[in-house]
Amino acid sequence: MKGAILGGTGVYSIKGIDTVEEKIETKFGIVTVRRGKEKWNDLYFISRHGGDHSVPPHRINYRANVRALTLLGIERVFAIYAVGSITELVPPGGFGLVSQFIDFTSGRENTFYNGGESGLKHTPMDEPYCRDLGNKILAAAEKRGFPIAGSGTYLCTNGPRLETPAEINMYKLFGADYVGMTGATETALAREDGIHIAAVAYSINWAAGIKKNLEFISDNEIENAKNKLTDIALEVLFDQPGPCSCKG
Repeated sequence: MKGAILGGTGVYSIKGIDTVEEKIETKFGIVTVRRGKEKWNDLYFISRHGGDHSVPPHRINYRANVRALTLLGIERVFAIYAVGSITELVPPGGFGLVSQFIDFTSGRENTFYNGGESGLKHTPMDEPYCRDLGNKILAAAEKRGFPIAGSGTYLCTNGPRLETPAEINMYKLFGADYVGMTGATETALAREDGIHIAAVAYSINWAAGIKKNLEFISDNEIENAKNKLTDIALEVLFDQPGPCSCKG
């Protein structure tokens, strides 16, 4: 079974795994994918911002990325998101499973179904993330003594600017635990294409206004977070799947 890791800020490679670059052509554009070698040849990796972090969140070709995974026959995806913390659920340096999202983006190509030739489809979002994969992530983390909050709400903004304290205060009232700029768009498209997606947020700072200063965790902390999460991803993506309760 094939699996994929979608990485954002700080996640540009998978430690200890040699990969080869492949170009996947979709009707929405060409996508650069890294494929694992030898025993990892069923593993694929996409760095959503590019290997040099040159693509801002509102300019990512989300439709091409997700459709490339579908064309490759990938059914299970582990998505990693760098976020700012709004509540104490996941403080900076911490991790949380994403269970819901709130979408505050605009002007993005965020669906495969625009009517006409592409047709029209209303995809249910009552359970955006695969519960089966999420449970496997929590079990793998617990086995390693690695705490991950079992649920959390991700609020997605357009970026690339950071949010104002007034906006963050509003998002907190809406029930958001952390804020990022990519998760909602990517998740919605994956669900439209029937991909089972699970997501983990790792916090790199307190959101604006939550604390006195906007301080980011260190590059070393980000690197350690990436290695921990990709290690878990490799286990859960290739664990023997059982009956899945999600609606993917």
